[in-house]
Amino acid sequence: MKFSINQQDLQQALNYCQGIIEKRSTLPILSNILLDAQNSKLVITATDLDLIFIHQLNNIEVIEEGKTTTISSTMYDIVRKISSGKKIHLTLNDKSKLHLESEKSNFNLNCISASDFPITDENFNENVFKIKSKNLLKLLNKCKFSVSNDETRHYLSGIYFHQTEVDEKNYLTAVATDSHRMSISKIRLEEKINFEPIILPKKTIYQLCSLLDNYDGEVNISNAKSKIKFELDNSILISKLIDGKFPNYIQVIPKNNQKKLDVDLRQFLNSVDRVASVSLDKKDGVKFNLSNNLLNLSVNNTNSGDGKEAINVKFEHELEISFNSKYLIDIASQLDGEKIEIFLNDSGSPALIKDPSDFDSIYVVMPMKG
Repeated sequence: MKFSINQQDLQQALNYCQGIIEKRSTLPILSNILLDAQNSKLVITATDLDLIFIHQLNNIEVIEEGKTTTISSTMYDIVRKISSGKKIHLTLNDKSKLHLESEKSNFNLNCISASDFPITDENFNENVFKIKSKNLLKLLNKCKFSVSNDETRHYLSGIYFHQTEVDEKNYLTAVATDSHRMSISKIRLEEKINFEPIILPKKTIYQLCSLLDNYDGEVNISNAKSKIKFELDNSILISKLIDGKFPNYIQVIPKNNQKKLDVDLRQFLNSVDRVASVSLDKKDGVKFNLSNNLLNLSVNNTNSGDGKEAINVKFEHELEISFNSKYLIDIASQLDGEKIEIFLNDSGSPALIKDPSDFDSIYVVMPMKG
């Protein structure tokens, strides 16, 4: 195997692989990436057995076709330290060493035979549908911060994707909750799709976000039983799904929150962030004292002190309620417009948060005691 490649193309591909590969893998081959050079293309594959990432680089100068595997982190570390835009020449001289050279640098990297690399060939030809990359990224970003970190309830440690129908319109709806807060976001589908509900794992979500951040185009999605496949122009991500039943989230959405708090988004976000500064671990509740168009925010921490701030709002009731400041900041940071609307009932009931500029996303936050 012998080929030449541009530094930045290789660095970007290896960067994606870093997110897939487990740092403490017990199987040495799983620390490696598979490099396959043929037909003027280089295909790089990384896997942790639950997630497979395949990236294709085109218009590669392939002098001799072949394949091998080498340690991903070492190769990435070398490539990112080579000057941007330089050519990197790779040669597999014997089976166990990959020679890498660029300008005056020369490296010989240990290899394991490509035949040891675990590749599964799945049949994903069923149920393919297309979605715009920006729409999929929106669903992931609006929901990912509400995913649970609680290992005991594994069915909450991902985003629940399913098809919904409202007024004869079809939507792809995403939901995430850690039982203290919940995010729901949906995007319109042009037609009904053949799609079984799935729970997408956290690691896959973050990997997909980093791919979609740099991509503008269509994504082909297909799921087969316990796996799902996302196809972009030059990348494929295949992931196992979380096996479990997602709870009935509809019944958690407050139905009778009549007290509407209308406030400037920037001002609200900055104020909550400022008063929460005295809370060392952000676990202290930020207390809302609401009365006739005025919101008094306060945080009290026994170790570091207290903070208070008042902002003018639209609110025609009186109410005291406390929230986890981090939850409010996470939600407010994802809103797109200039306002935030918070619908309240009483001090012990969950709040419903809406974005007036995005009717397709809503959030529910449980209040804190005291």
